[in-house]
Amino acid sequence: MIAEVLLVLAGHSSSLFPTDHNVHPAFSPLLHPGEQQCLESLGQIAVRYRRIKIACSALSRSHSRYISALCATLNQILKNDYENLIIETEAKVLQRDSNLVASGSFVPLSSIRATFSEWDAPLAALETLFDELQSQLKWHPGPLIDLLQKRSHTGIHRIASIHAHLCEAVQRVWVAQLQAFVVHGTVTEKEPLANKDYQLLDGAVPSCLSAQSRESIAYVGRAIGTVKAAKWERQFPRELALEHSKLLEGVLPQAQYDFDRIIADIRTTVSEWLWLNVLTQRDVDVAVESLANYFLLRNGEFALSLIREIERLKISRLTGRAGPTTMIREQDLHLALLRASLGTTAQQDRSLSHLRFRLPSGPLRPLLPSLATGPAKDLSVSLSTVEATSFDDLLLGTPLILTYSVSWPLDLFLHPSDLQIYGALFAYLSALRKTHTRIHTCWTSLSNAQRARRRWTGLGEGGTADDLEVRKELLRCGWGVVREMSWFLDTLLGYVMTDVIDVEFRRLKRILLEKTSGTVRQPTGTRTAPTDSDADPALSGTFHSTSTLPASSSVASHHSTSAPSQLDFSTLRNIHATYLERLLTGSLLSNPALTAIIRLILEICERFVAQVERWGGDVLPALLFEGSLAAGGDRVGEMVKERQTIVTEINETLHSLLSSFYEQLSLSTTQQPFSSATEASKSLTQNASMANASSFHTFIRPKRGKRLAGDEEVRRHVERLLLRLDFNGGFSKPTYNIMMPASGTEEILKQGGLA
Repeated sequence: MIAEVLLVLAGHSSSLFPTDHNVHPAFSPLLHPGEQQCLESLGQIAVRYRRIKIACSALSRSHSRYISALCATLNQILKNDYENLIIETEAKVLQRDSNLVASGSFVPLSSIRATFSEWDAPLAALETLFDELQSQLKWHPGPLIDLLQKRSHTGIHRIASIHAHLCEAVQRVWVAQLQAFVVHGTVTEKEPLANKDYQLLDGAVPSCLSAQSRESIAYVGRAIGTVKAAKWERQFPRELALEHSKLLEGVLPQAQYDFDRIIADIRTTVSEWLWLNVLTQRDVDVAVESLANYFLLRNGEFALSLIREIERLKISRLTGRAGPTTMIREQDLHLALLRASLGTTAQQDRSLSHLRFRLPSGPLRPLLPSLATGPAKDLSVSLSTVEATSFDDLLLGTPLILTYSVSWPLDLFLHPSDLQIYGALFAYLSALRKTHTRIHTCWTSLSNAQRARRRWTGLGEGGTADDLEVRKELLRCGWGVVREMSWFLDTLLGYVMTDVIDVEFRRLKRILLEKTSGTVRQPTGTRTAPTDSDADPALSGTFHSTSTLPASSSVASHHSTSAPSQLDFSTLRNIHATYLERLLTGSLLSNPALTAIIRLILEICERFVAQVERWGGDVLPALLFEGSLAAGGDRVGEMVKERQTIVTEINETLHSLLSSFYEQLSLSTTQQPFSSATEASKSLTQNASMANASSFHTFIRPKRGKRLAGDEEVRRHVERLLLRLDFNGGFSKPTYNIMMPASGTEEILKQGGLA
């Protein structure tokens, strides 16, 4: 009977258990209840083992290499542990081991039951596992690894050990697939990790991998695969490929930190090789030049032409007949881009084909400028707001985003976050340029109206003796408002374009030229670089801290004072990131309080220009528009008084905004130190949560050095703007109310804070 029980445990059928683990009814009267219970318990173990073997045999014929590896590993585990236990138990019985055979002739069923009791829980867990595996027709490697990892997290050691071995077996198959993709750029036809565009498929990656590792895997696989498919003159070095393969063989995805580190090292090495062999200096120069010309408005004639084309598009849609032709679509904006390039230097520029306008809200009808009441005089609410200020709706009246299509290998250098920053800078600069252009148009309109009026009125403004003085004050106030608006926009735009964009762009070009001139290319991707003692200290710390190349492929510095200049891929990204950081900081986009005030100033300028356009291009009404006393009504001067109220309110609001702007700009250089180390890619998305009303948060890495590198140099940008604004002492000295001049006594009291 003992031999029969051992055969049953080994997976053979027996008359003791005709259907399941229950003992045959004919044997029940012959057994003690305890013996029957032991037999049924052993039968339960045998039934579970048989089911697992049958399921494993069926799944092993699956087309999935991951399922086949799991089944092969489980068969090996059962053979080494469970089946060997049966053989060892039979050997002990035959050898009459005293620990198992009582009195040398009797084998208690309880002893057999105790020997195999350790397999109760493991076989039950494995049976549940295979039921779940058979419930789906196809298993992707990611969910399969996640399932095995989840089941291995248990307090029962044998269950955890078995599932851990199964998980490791599946992961090693996955790592082999990963090696083919990352090291050789190969996408297998059977169970691939990525599609033909080298994008990771759903379920191809386990959830234990971090988002950075997933992005790096897709990045490296796409880079190696594209280079191989393009049959580039220089392919990835075989020595580095072998080294990467060895690194991947020694780590599994479940060791998250080690795996992330190795993937990051591989990505850095591949990136540096790509920079030296694929993404050349010319590609980077063309991209930087194009982005600066179109997003930073360095191509001024094209920028002005584009603004005029968009205005012409809005007018044509407003004056068109009702129907679909009154809508503005993305293709209309693309056509405006092409028309704006005609007759400019952008006409023959191939980079123009990469530009696209995107309407997040979809096609729309154009809107006229709003004539609503301007912002309140109390700016405390606007200055204390934590919401990010956007300028992308000022050019068209609805959110309009300029995008730049990036193709390989340029996307190795330009990240989507960088393009978002460029888009925000374009929206800001185009809003300034458009408002500046409209103010100049308003000035021209007022000048033409004044010339036409003086032909009939001589030296005065015309009108009756009652409203002659009122008309004179209204005209002077209107000219003063236009002059103040034009002066502020001239100053701000000149500062941003000259002191910030032009200076930082030339600085970027100089750094790239210095670094590339000192880099010597080697056939295998290695290079040597001389010590750049004259390099910009603001970036000197980044040239040696981010390189993770093998010792044979990198140049290490043993002196902290003179780091070698290595323009590898990581250094290139750091240089460009710092360039964007300094642009954001110098253009005031990183300070939500200042951007909120600038937005209000642009809106009040748009409102004033719209009012003048509505009045026919002149502040003063025509003399014949005011009616006649013979009509029975006293309408003389009513229209003048109405316009005077509007212009006065705009004038007071503008001066209040200008004073607040100067005050906030002054506080930004004194209260908050320039020491934030946030990356430029996060500066716009986190603008609302990290800024106070009067703090000037910059995003320059806190490095100090000669020539005012880092924080101090950016502070100089802001000081230049303060000098421009207060060149004649208009803000730093006490000012008088232009509309209502008061007596000297009242002004003295106001200066002392007593009135």
